[in-house]
Amino acid sequence: MKVSVYDTHVVKKNGLTMHFDIIVPDDQTHEKVLQFGLEYLKRVGQEGQPLTTKECRFCHMEEASEDIEKAIKESGYYIYEMEGCN
Repeated sequence: MKVSVYDTHVVKKNGLTMHFDIIVPDDQTHEKVLQFGLEYLKRVGQEGQPLTTKECRFCHMEEASEDIEKAIKESGYYIYEMEGCN
């Protein structure tokens, strides 16, 4: 499965920055990517934090691994947490 990767940096409620990728099928709109990002922020207790095209930018396309493809088939997207996400 070909996917689009969106590099995302969000300032948390405590002022620190979280860095994660939102990975979606390559045919998703940026608006839908932002919706997925907001769902993720709510799930990790960061609802209400700004998430716009400024914080979430298209980075590149790649072939999804088996695990990522499975997650996308289940929920529509995959979050790859990198920094400050816990």
